[in-house]
Parts: sequence; C-alpha cells; structure tokens
Amino acid sequence: MEVALALAIGVLTASGLWLLFRPRTFQVVLGLSLLSYAVNLFILASGRLRTDAPPIVGKGEVDPGLYVDPMPQALVLTAIVISFATTALLLVVLLASRGLNGTDHVDGEDDEP
Repeated sequence: MEVALALAIGVLTASGLWLLFRPRTFQVVLGLSLLSYAVNLFILASGRLRTDAPPIVGKGEVDPGLYVDPMPQALVLTAIVISFATTALLLVVLLASRGLNGTDHVDGEDDEP
C-alpha cells in the first residue's frame, strides 16, 4: 500500500510540475491542481496508513500507536476546500485575461508569427 501511494504522489508531482511549465494558462491551472492533490496525499499519508483500525477509543488503557492521527485528515479536508476556491478564482482571472488579451498564453503572446 505504501509503495502504491508513494508512486501515486510521485506521478502526480511530476505531471503537475510538467504542466506547470507549459505556455498555456489552462495547463498551468491543471498543473497547480495536480500539485495540490499530491501535497494532500502526502499530508494524509503522514497520519499513518492503517486498515481495519477502530475509529473509537475503548475503555481502559489505550495504546495510541493503534489509532490513526485525525489531524492530517482535517488539514487535508481544509486544503481541499481552499484549493477549490483558489482554482475557481484562478479560472475567473484566466477568462478575464483571455477576454482582454485575446490569448491564453502565460506571457500574453502567441507563438505563431
């Protein structure tokens, strides 16, 4: 499970960085989204990956090593909401920039002569 998660984080990071350096604005937005997904998965994995662990602490002595840390899950949930709002704002700015400049290139100029 850990190898698959590390591989997924690596693929999301690599593809996000590749899209981030593209000349078109929409590809940059997708790259930022993929990078935020990779960071969210990384933060979620820092809270330990456990399956079949009970979510409720029982009576008596409690070993905290048997339970998953809920703080990274709360941080990731907050990060998802913030990244959605940021992406929506970025898309509105993209549409306004395209309306003013007539192109969606990051530098504002087309490659064609």
